[in-house]
Amino acid sequence: MGLDALALSLRENEPVPGDQVAAVERLLQRRLRGESVARIIGDKAFYGLDFGLNAATLEPRPDTELLVDLVLSGLKPAASMLDLGTGTGCIPIAILVNRPDVTGLATDLSPLALEMAEDNARRHQVSDRLRLARGDWFAALADQTARFDLITSNPPYIASEIVESLAPEVREFDPRLALDGGPDGLGPYRIIAAEAGRWLTPGGRLVVEIGYDQGQAVAKLFSAAGLVEIAVHKDLAGLDRVVCAHHIGAA
Repeated sequence: MGLDALALSLRENEPVPGDQVAAVERLLQRRLRGESVARIIGDKAFYGLDFGLNAATLEPRPDTELLVDLVLSGLKPAASMLDLGTGTGCIPIAILVNRPDVTGLATDLSPLALEMAEDNARRHQVSDRLRLARGDWFAALADQTARFDLITSNPPYIASEIVESLAPEVREFDPRLALDGGPDGLGPYRIIAAEAGRWLTPGGRLVVEIGYDQGQAVAKLFSAAGLVEIAVHKDLAGLDRVVCAHHIGAA
């Protein structure tokens, strides 16, 4: 209805026009079909910031805030970062908003997702410090030569056969591209582990979100790729949620 909380309280006894009743009814029908409130209104809060959504992006979720906390607690001054599969851009934007000295590059395979990330970067006034590139994981960096102090990602990590059993709110409305991590859910982590060392500065850090039962598997992938100081961090529910690692390599 275009009213803020104050206007609503001042006008709460007024009759609601028929066209607005019809509009609310249409929104209610969408909710009854399983579409989330965030998708209906096109906006979701994350790390104290509001992010626009579209059909190509996942909703930012509170669990991912742990990843941002861990990054901000150990990010060196004037760092450069790369976010893979950025979606709404919530991870790099939240980091850049809280660290005005940091610059970033965010990639995604979906042009529609990149449009949303660009809108969100402008919304939070970090578009001058966040570049966007389209491509499948590191393939988006074809013209890039500089390395990064930090790589982050919240990749698809649900096993293909599990996707169909997810709640309708997720299965029917979240983009499959952002959910399906391959037969065992670990496909994207294999790619990230294999390529991260090429793109990280010596001592650079890799921080990824994982599924609740993937901590040890992802840690093993990172160790086999030569990454060190690997740690699995638990979320507020006590479940494995983020894996951190460092790259030790020649400049």
